[in-house]
Amino acid sequence: MTAAAGRGASLTPAEVVARLNQHIVGQDEAKRAVAIALRNRWRRLQLGEELREDIVPKNILMIGPTGVGKTEIARRLARLAAAPFLKVEASKFTEVGYVGRDVESMVRDLVAAAIQMVKEEEAVKVAAAAARAAEDKVLGRLYPASVLTPEAREEYRKDLHAGKLDAETVEVEVEERPLSPFQIMTPQGGEDLEIQIQNMMQGMMGPRRTRREMPVREALKVARGQEEARLLDMQAISRAALERAQSAGIIFIDELDKVAGREGRMGPDVSREGVQRDLLPIVEGTTVQTKHGPVRTDHILFIGAGAFHVSKPSDLIPELQGRFPIRVELKPLSENDLERILTEPKHSLLRQYRALLGTEGVTLEFTPDAVGAIARFAAEVNRKTEDIGARRLYTILERLVEEVSYHAPDMEAVTVTVDANYVDQRLKGIVEAVDPSHYIL
Repeated sequence: MTAAAGRGASLTPAEVVARLNQHIVGQDEAKRAVAIALRNRWRRLQLGEELREDIVPKNILMIGPTGVGKTEIARRLARLAAAPFLKVEASKFTEVGYVGRDVESMVRDLVAAAIQMVKEEEAVKVAAAAARAAEDKVLGRLYPASVLTPEAREEYRKDLHAGKLDAETVEVEVEERPLSPFQIMTPQGGEDLEIQIQNMMQGMMGPRRTRREMPVREALKVARGQEEARLLDMQAISRAALERAQSAGIIFIDELDKVAGREGRMGPDVSREGVQRDLLPIVEGTTVQTKHGPVRTDHILFIGAGAFHVSKPSDLIPELQGRFPIRVELKPLSENDLERILTEPKHSLLRQYRALLGTEGVTLEFTPDAVGAIARFAAEVNRKTEDIGARRLYTILERLVEEVSYHAPDMEAVTVTVDANYVDQRLKGIVEAVDPSHYIL
């Protein structure tokens, strides 16, 4: 199984920043902070076991408005490191004793993500064997054993690969989990408990095996899934996933400013401070029980984030502040930043729109002055209404290409050139409106 630290942990900070630059514009300070945090994980693994246990991650607090790249930086970092990643909103949690999700559920969700990640990696290793076994199973349903000599089996296998048997139907045994006959009522926020009870009830009733007739192509998919499940060692996968979650996991806690509140306040602030106190042991390091086994949170990297427009980081309880020693401020996006976002990232927005309309045979071209005009309109709407950062580009571009996108299926081998005049015609009325938020979110 793969190492707990993940494949990308050995990247140098400069290499991490270079990789992040392929997808995210600006915010160099935040990129450097997460790159160093990732490298420190690799450094920790080079030490002796006794010293290694005492070295804990230096959690990061990102401060900045919406749409400037906080979540994307954390998500891309996790992909680079092949680390289990989970994004949660602090405002969705409530203090123990109140209705809502408890903070420990984030650790259980991280373990679920780790198990899925390891399972997919192991499935790749057994894919060839599972595919061959699935083909044998389907051929065994199509032809009697007396016909399937080794030579004949290989000939039929070639027909299977060539799609010559797709018109045939075959009977396959499938497992169906029976639905629980009981309706489980849980209080609002108790979805975790509801799922656990339903899983327990289904486990007690056991899977039901039935035979279904289906086309050969569909039967191959079903049989391949069954063979993969048979070849995978789920206990070994669970052990590897638990180790990866607690040694390399990254939890991104968004909207941390929404639970910031000073002591002595009344009303909802009581619950907000309670959420902070419940978060504290998770971030400090504790053991959380999951259905796959206990998970220590000592070496999970926590990245907190929030706009902190109304509240300030100092409004968090002192103990929690101390658990996020590295603070980076992300800057609002300028018009120049928005222009770079349109073209520089590896899968930039303009490339995405070109590719989407290219599937209809429409060639979409943006002139340099059009790119500048789009960025200018986005920056202007952000100034006049709520500043939502780069997300404004999505709504601007959707309005810009709406007409072409609607008629694209009826347009054949057409080249549409978007220049500054085209942008002005499509967007000028929106920006000049008294309240642009009625038109653009």
